[in-house]
Amino acid sequence: MRLDKYICDCTGLTRSQAGKVIRQKLVTINGELVKQAALQVNSDDVVCLDGEQLQLIGLRYFMLHKPDGYICSTDDPDHPTVFTLMDEPLIERLHTVGRLDLDTTGLVLITDDGQWSHRISSPKHHVAKTYRVWTADPIPTAAIAQFAEGVMLRNEKNATLPAELEIISENEALLTIHEGRYHQVKRMFAAIGNKVERLHREKIGGLQLPDDLAEGEYRQLTAVELSLLKG
Repeated sequence: MRLDKYICDCTGLTRSQAGKVIRQKLVTINGELVKQAALQVNSDDVVCLDGEQLQLIGLRYFMLHKPDGYICSTDDPDHPTVFTLMDEPLIERLHTVGRLDLDTTGLVLITDDGQWSHRISSPKHHVAKTYRVWTADPIPTAAIAQFAEGVMLRNEKNATLPAELEIISENEALLTIHEGRYHQVKRMFAAIGNKVERLHREKIGGLQLPDDLAEGEYRQLTAVELSLLKG
């Protein structure tokens, strides 16, 4: 890898900024001052910028338990973002895999791997997402068949894909959908004359939000957990 690209990948500097610090004689490789941006960096080289050793940051995969009142965006003038809950280098490179509404809680995936993110969030791949839903009115058993057949949402041309509804109690259910339309769960219940009072995402693909991950906490995905999300 070229030295200037290596510096960019480690620090978030632009290519021109990396070239500038090299010209300013702030970069060493294995203790030797270097002046050429095109110099190749090997895997065992020790690269330092202004005396601090640089480390490449590989692709990262996190799960986060989103609390109410946070948005899945990098910046918002009115509400805190989920990224304010994280302490990671080069956090500006990270993005959420899809989004949860401001008042929806639960499992959020965060990464800097765009291809992986696309495979999970793209409607073409139909990755299942399971939500725990609390409603204003009792949920009729007829809703199970309605959601399994697909329902028409307001201002939509096509019905939703078949979804699985499991009624837990009079006003609580688990709903698994295989697409990600705008406010889909809330609109599905509105289509059958009910209102979602509270919404919590428990599962994406085969990955379940663990009980020991408290609201506002996050951690890296394990290799086993990543395998549960292959699309």
